[in-house]
Amino acid sequence: MTRPDETRRGTTRLVMKFGGTSMGDLERIRRAARIVAAEAATGKQVAVVVSAMAGKTNELVAWTDGAGRPGAGVALSDDEYDVVVASGEQVTAGLLALTLRNMGLNARTWMGWQIPILTDDAHGRARIDEVPGEVLGAAMDKGEIAVVPGFQGVSRSGRITTLGRGGSDTSAVAVAAALNCPCDIYTDVDGVYTTDPRIESRARRLEKISYEEMLEMASLGAKVLQTRSVELAMAKQVPLRVLSSFIEPDENGALPVHAGTLICDEEEIVEKRIVSGVTMSRDEARITLLGLSDRVEAPADVFTRLAEANVNVDMIVQSQARSEGAVNLTFTTGRRDAARAADLMRAAQQEIGFEELRVDEDVAKVSVVGVGMRSHAGVAQTMFRALADKGVKFQAISTSEIKISVLIDAAYAELAVRALHAAYGLETV
Repeated sequence: MTRPDETRRGTTRLVMKFGGTSMGDLERIRRAARIVAAEAATGKQVAVVVSAMAGKTNELVAWTDGAGRPGAGVALSDDEYDVVVASGEQVTAGLLALTLRNMGLNARTWMGWQIPILTDDAHGRARIDEVPGEVLGAAMDKGEIAVVPGFQGVSRSGRITTLGRGGSDTSAVAVAAALNCPCDIYTDVDGVYTTDPRIESRARRLEKISYEEMLEMASLGAKVLQTRSVELAMAKQVPLRVLSSFIEPDENGALPVHAGTLICDEEEIVEKRIVSGVTMSRDEARITLLGLSDRVEAPADVFTRLAEANVNVDMIVQSQARSEGAVNLTFTTGRRDAARAADLMRAAQQEIGFEELRVDEDVAKVSVVGVGMRSHAGVAQTMFRALADKGVKFQAISTSEIKISVLIDAAYAELAVRALHAAYGLETV
């Protein structure tokens, strides 16, 4: 089957990425090797990016926590943390390369510092600056299958860095951009669905979805791809395809037709849906400052302090307080950041000027996403009517050109997802 993205870009190179579930044990690594071998047998020049075995990174992080904090006079840094946690991907890369060699294929590993995948020096959350593709491309031209541990890079000073959780997706897209080729993401699902099939059994796999829609869905709770990987793919125009790793080549070594979901330019999607998906995120916390001074610079003071502490804020609602000359300010942030944000606010309570702080982690964010919102009226009306019919109250709203999100009680999250999925007719896409 000819891939339309290959025809458009005129290349036989391909980057394949296998996630942690696909690398979960030796048998799954052997299955991944058979999939790689089947692609290589068609004449493609293949590079493979791998994640650590499922659960391994959590174990490594726990080990670093157990090692303790630096002693007096020693600066706090995550550079040695990166050395430890980057090892999980190195193990799976080496095992996959060994398995491919056992099958008679010419394969070798390429560490992040060997390619190199150059990053800034923000250890634990580094961002990729540059990936020169000449050396890796030359090896592939000679028939070598390149196996690359994801999640890791190297700073300009030569130190190992890691890209943050889910960073192997970003590694794969960066390598594909450097090689000017498509990227196939193999995972434990066979594509991107209209919503989580575990919540709504009538969810449907999407044949195509735009970069912008996927970016919104990834940032709003869809777990298929890391947000930064989609950003990079959109910026570098790398065609992405999400595929299931739970397939097997036939007796002739050929892969079954497995279309998955293509993530591409909006212009490549002929029939644009009004809404493409419904997402849910429980990783939310609502923080409210009651009795905040209504001086004009007070909100700026609050959000400047949060920004300087790298706390990301999403929804913001300001309402009139009961006391004169005061307002109530509510915002949401990730649950992991909630305690830090609350501590920041309490420490600066006198300077900011508010009466009381409340934190609620029993909330969820439910969103609808679709490029068709740009040209269709009534999307919000449909959403709010569907929620009202189920008795679901919302506490905050945020919108963009192609999404609407509401904050609701966590107990109603799955009910809201199913109601919205039905309201937009997504079971028939």
